[in-house]
Order: sequence, then C-alpha cells, then structure tokens
Amino acid sequence: MKVCVVGAGASGLPAIKSAVEKGFKVTCFEKSNDIGGIWRYKEDPCPGEGTVMKTTVINTSKEMTAYSDFPPPAHCANFMHNSELLKYFRAYADHFDLQRYIKFQHAVNSVKRCDDYEDSGRWSVTWTNQISGKTETGIFDGVMVCTGHHTEEYWPKPFPGQTQFKGKILHSHEYRDSKGFEDKRVVIVGIGNSGGDLCVELSKISKRVFLATRTGTWVMNRIWDFGEPYDLAYLNRCMQGFRKILPLSWNNWVLANKLNTRCDHGRYGLQPKHRPLEAHMTVNDELPNRIACGMVTVKPNIAAFGEDEVIFEDGTIEKVDIVVFATGYSFGFPILEGGELIPVHENRVNLYKYMFPPDLATHNTLAVIGLIQPAGSIMPISEMQTRVFTGALAGEVHLPNRKAMLKDVQRKQVKMQARFVCSRRHTIQVDYVNYMEELARIINARPNIALRWLSDPKLAKVLFFHGLAPYQYRLDGPNAWPGARDALLGMDERVFEATRTRRTKETLQSKSFTKIKYPYRAVVA
Repeated sequence: MKVCVVGAGASGLPAIKSAVEKGFKVTCFEKSNDIGGIWRYKEDPCPGEGTVMKTTVINTSKEMTAYSDFPPPAHCANFMHNSELLKYFRAYADHFDLQRYIKFQHAVNSVKRCDDYEDSGRWSVTWTNQISGKTETGIFDGVMVCTGHHTEEYWPKPFPGQTQFKGKILHSHEYRDSKGFEDKRVVIVGIGNSGGDLCVELSKISKRVFLATRTGTWVMNRIWDFGEPYDLAYLNRCMQGFRKILPLSWNNWVLANKLNTRCDHGRYGLQPKHRPLEAHMTVNDELPNRIACGMVTVKPNIAAFGEDEVIFEDGTIEKVDIVVFATGYSFGFPILEGGELIPVHENRVNLYKYMFPPDLATHNTLAVIGLIQPAGSIMPISEMQTRVFTGALAGEVHLPNRKAMLKDVQRKQVKMQARFVCSRRHTIQVDYVNYMEELARIINARPNIALRWLSDPKLAKVLFFHGLAPYQYRLDGPNAWPGARDALLGMDERVFEATRTRRTKETLQSKSFTKIKYPYRAVVA
C-alpha cells in the first residue's frame, strides 16, 4: 500500500516510521529543505511554514516529549532548547533511516478523492517540485496530514485608532529575536505561552514592556517540588486517578492553592476569573520575577490606539513604539479538496479522535495528525495517532461507523465546553493522560497495570506513579519494543542526573523525586 505523508515535522517523522513499520510504501512531501517543522528555527521560513523564536525552550520535559522507542540521551537538558530538540529529531530520523522517504522542497498542492474512492478509498495527490517547478500527481492508498496548526496568524478585530498608530504592529508569528526592540516601549497583547515568553525576553533589553490581557492566566512553573519536571509529577496515572475520584472543584482548589503558593496571582495582576483546569495554563518560569522587578507591567486589555500611544481599559495611557499581538493561530486544510473536505469554523472542527473525518468513515484512509492542544507534549500523541491510523489502514484496527463517530465527537465537544472557558484556543483541547490511554486501547497497546503489580512490581510502580512516558506503549501490542522496560526504569536516572553536573559529597546525597516515598509524592503532587 502507498501512503502519503504531508510534512516532515514533529508529527510527520513518526508518521513515516509508523507507515514503514506496517510495510507500506511511504512518500513524505516537505515544502522546506529540512526536517523539524516549526521546531527548526529559521530567520526566513517559507510561506505557510512556522518557526519557533531563537530562544524558545520546550515547555514539556524530554522524557514526556520523546517518541516511544527512542529515549533522548541522558545528557540532554530536561527542558531542551529548540536547537537541542532539533538534534533529537535528526537522531531519530537517522536511527530509523527516515530521510530516504522524504522529498524535500516538494509542496503538496491538493489532496482529493479518486474517482473510484467509494470502492477503493484512494487519494489523488498533486505536488510541485519547488526547484524544477514540475508538477506531478500520484495515487495513494492512505494520507496523513501533518502540517501543524501554528502557521496562520489570528488577529482580533482592530481596536479603535489602530490604523492611525504610527508605531510598529506585528504578530508573534513574525518575531524571531530581540534585535530592533532595544530601548523600545513595547506592548504584548495576549498571555499565552508565546506572550509570556516574549514579555520575559523583551523585558531584558526593552525600555518598558506592558502585558495586555483580557482574562489573566494561571502560570505553571516548569519545575515542581524537589526540582522535578512538572509534567512528570502531575501527568501520571496516580494523579489522574485522584482527579477522577475527587470533584473537579476540589481539584481546581488544590491546584490554585499550589500555584498561588509559588506566586500570588492576584497580587501580581495575573489572577483570571476561571479556575486552573478550565483553561490552558501558561508555562513560564520567569514572568512573576520580571513583574516583581518592574520590567513587565501587567495591564488590562487595550481600549484604543493613539498615534504614538495605547489607551488601556483602565484609562491609563502609555507611549508605545511597538505592539506585538500574541493572539494565537487559526487552522484550516486548504489542500484537502479546497478546504471543503474538512470544514473549520473559528477553529472548530469535527474529527473522530481529533483525527478522522466522520464523513469518510467508510474507508478511514485519511487522517489529520497533531491537531490537538494537550496539557502536555504533542509529540507522543502525534506518534500514537499515526499508530492508530496505520493500524486501521492495515486492517488491524476496526473503527466505528459514521454515526458512532459523530456521537463520539459530540460527546467530547459537550464535555470540553462544560469544562473549559469558551475560547477558540480550547476547541482541540485534550487531557494528555486520558487521550493517550484512549488511543492506546484502540491499538491494544495499553499496558496491563494490574498484571504487572503481580509479575513486575518494580515496573508497575513506574507505570502508576511516574509520568506517563510514551515508552510504556511499546511494552505490549503491535510493534512492541524490547527496550521499553529498560527505558522506563532508567527514566528517573536520566532526569535526575541531567542537572547534577557538579558532583560533590553534598550533591551526591540528594535524592530524586521518585525515590521519596510514593504516598508522599502523591500528596505533594
């Protein structure tokens, strides 16, 4: 079977590997000249391509960001700089010999159903070689769309007087580094991860930085108690069990108190009306410090612009040189039959398991990969999605009919709407632990925890108390990996030793978070 993968970024690479594992003939089309997608920093990305900022550091830990059969090296930082993450991608691609399946500088123009689709489920893909200019069309049995959702800038409705503003206005998508911002007075609009990172970075070289926010936000530090990465402490089966048993209001109360212990959000002007688990939290280690230093001033939303000033909703007026809109992104699928195959409205889309268009349930030969917003890393989820898709294409996984798919989509939408603040950024929100477990059950890759408490209690402790690392989904099921158990048991050591670069009698006496008694770990988490 011939499989087309669109994009060779963080989702495209595991898509290639998963297809190769099933024995499919794979062709990946990548419009740029290299792998890595948004995580490969570039001064001048090609049209429709995103890029991180030069200083971007991932906000999920390396073990929770890894692919399921390729642990990152022990010497890697627990939270990798984008250049280090790109090295990891390159090592992954080299280890599994993935680049030979990639056609670089080949842009996909269209993907549409073949004339005999109702019988065959096949797709007609048209692409252009950007070097020669030659356009070709090929027929594929399956298509995985791995184009990401951080390329199309979202701009809010213009504020009064915005067109008369004589300073510079840009979107965070255009930002690369701090050159040109020296000694400027800057307003950042939006308090998501990008907005927070911009505030911290620019506050060190700009004359003044104002953070304009409509809602405020809860700020999560990368480091939890005892120096443990927050996602390893928080995203695990133990904590998920507590969250299922106890009322959501109690979970929100506990987390709010925990976050306010680190930084009183009301005191720092960050306190939102919503509770922590009702919106995507901002991961940032330095923002409260910059506010405390007076280098970042938190303001309400913009009310209007003047020629060289911004008027905020509290009536205060500030002279401003540059305004950066960190207001997120829109997504769509224009290459899929002109955008009509998967309609998107205000970032709302109907996809079964956030992957499959229900209207194509007869064959399920096309899937969108990586179109999720988890409280955790996207990479392991993308990989799991590719395993579900290739399993379905190989006939090993049987998916429900259109009616059942739509029912599942609607159930998830109702659940998310009831829990999260109504916002275009929460339309593809998923709980990392629940969603990974859900996909793993489809391909029968979820480890049997109860059985392992009897047969392998050492591993069972890791599976239950430690972070939900992706290696566990290679213990059982299709394409199991013999090294999965060792990767899980060695994870704690890799995390702990990454920071212990100064080895003295005192540092050697310290203990990792996971060597603290397990019940206490659960309480402090």
